[in-house]
Amino acid sequence: MEETKTKRTDKTVLFKGVKILVFAALSLFMGPILLSFAYSKPESPYYLPLLIVGCAVCAMAVFMVFKGLKTIMDSMFKK
Repeated sequence: MEETKTKRTDKTVLFKGVKILVFAALSLFMGPILLSFAYSKPESPYYLPLLIVGCAVCAMAVFMVFKGLKTIMDSMFKK
């Protein structure tokens, strides 16, 4: 007899992807907040460090969204 393969979602990989998306959501809020703090007082000595950190957090958030979605898709559609 031929053994039928059932396709199931790998729950550990799925939760890993959801965890990545939660951190991405936090970063999506934290990045623009840091940028608004930086732009509110451009004469402050913290302007440049806040600007750099805010841009880095925003870029990291976008990367983490794509990585989280890819991880979730990999858990559903195994290679």
